Amino acid sequence: MALSREQMAARVAKELKDGYYVNLGIGIPTLVANYIPDGIEVMLQSENGLLGMGSFPLEADVDADLINAGKQTVTTVPGASFFNSAESFAMIRGGHVDLTVLGAFEVDVSGNIASWMIPGKLVKGMGGAMDLVAGADNIIVTMMHADKYGNSKLLPQCELPLTGAGCIKKVLTDLGYFEIEDGAFVLKERAPGVSVEEIRAKTAGTLIAAD
Repeated sequence: MALSREQMAARVAKELKDGYYVNLGIGIPTLVANYIPDGIEVMLQSENGLLGMGSFPLEADVDADLINAGKQTVTTVPGASFFNSAESFAMIRGGHVDLTVLGAFEVDVSGNIASWMIPGKLVKGMGGAMDLVAGADNIIVTMMHADKYGNSKLLPQCELPLTGAGCIKKVLTDLGYFEIEDGAFVLKERAPGVSVEEIRAKTAGTLIAAD
């Protein structure tokens, strides 16, 4: 069975380490805030000007003025701080974010990522993804393995406009966890019940199945 969005977020949360400063992108990455492992403390950063983001609020705790970069209502943790976007992006561009979790439309075997626009469709803006992939060394892309038409999103070469080039090394999809090495997606983990053959059939880029 393929992983659900929540299971994907929980798997990414296992990559968190105590003391990390973490930026969570729009979509599946935002769910990671709900699965921070017990016993560790991390500070979640949102590029619209919040450090110390908490989990999503219960209905009774919703504050319409407290939102993340995806315009979703959030909570804060003790010690949280608010600031303007210039300071937020200074943190990102200065290399002060330990882990970045992003969604994507496409990733290829060269570590390129396309995540900000589809030609011909309405684009609200490029957001902070270009700064995040340029300013971070530790990036995890989490996305569905294929689009709604069944087309692979793990490609030999990205077809959409790039967000960043040669910057992605780790990809988690609903079918498995991959690391990009030597021009190939190296399969490190499979979702329960998903075969290597199924993953290979749904991966357009070169795939290597690790032992």
